[in-house]
Amino acid sequence: HMFKRVENWLRGKTALGDGALEGASSSIDRPTYAIGDIHGCDGLLQNLLELINRDAKGFNEKPRLIFLGDYIDRGPGSRQVMDIVSHLLVDPTGSGFSEVIALMGNHEQTLVQFLQDSQFGPPWSEHGGLTALASYGVSAPFPRHDAEAWERTRSELVEVFPEAHRQLLDSMRLYVTFGDYLFVHAGVKPGVDLGEQVIESLLWIRGEFLASKRACDYVVVHGHTPEEEARDLRWRIGLDTGAYATGKLTAVRLFGQERRFIQASSTT
Repeated sequence: HMFKRVENWLRGKTALGDGALEGASSSIDRPTYAIGDIHGCDGLLQNLLELINRDAKGFNEKPRLIFLGDYIDRGPGSRQVMDIVSHLLVDPTGSGFSEVIALMGNHEQTLVQFLQDSQFGPPWSEHGGLTALASYGVSAPFPRHDAEAWERTRSELVEVFPEAHRQLLDSMRLYVTFGDYLFVHAGVKPGVDLGEQVIESLLWIRGEFLASKRACDYVVVHGHTPEEEARDLRWRIGLDTGAYATGKLTAVRLFGQERRFIQASSTT
């Protein structure tokens, strides 16, 4: 099964949990910023982090920062985004955060699969992987669908792939919970206990999750499904605003019972 190797690799990388939603209003213990899909838009990420740091000055305590996955592909700066996130994970307090958590997206899953097995190259290339390769200085394979060419490309990427980025991939969790909120890349399969969710749902689900009025006992904060505007629904907050296509990268700040969106735009 195509997910088996990564699922085994991720086994044990589960959530930090401290309670599920019981009351009418969702709440969280400290200022928490969650950032949606970045997809190689390093300039937008730097701008958004500046906005977040400015916003965080209004609090007496250091906030936590959670990335919802999909750092790479499509946009031109995959390596640069991985650099930024890697540095934040190494020194969160020095960057002004109490902790920094990087969740895995389906694009990082595909990258891990490709680093292990070149047969994942063609499907990765169809979802923006060639821009990620270019950001690492690796040329696209030629001919494009030749197995030997993809193996050469994989070997070249393995050779130049920074150790800090390997450590970042290894540190990525599938989901975390704080207070009444669940943070995950894509969503959850409705009606399935959190501990029973499979990697395909957490990283890939769309329709069934999005159509559910209440997928689980938590408010789900997610990316993965791009929309023109961020979604603020009672049981779901969607943060993927298609940064690589729209020039808009979105975060939400959660604290107490308040939700506030913060957005960096390439047009401002």
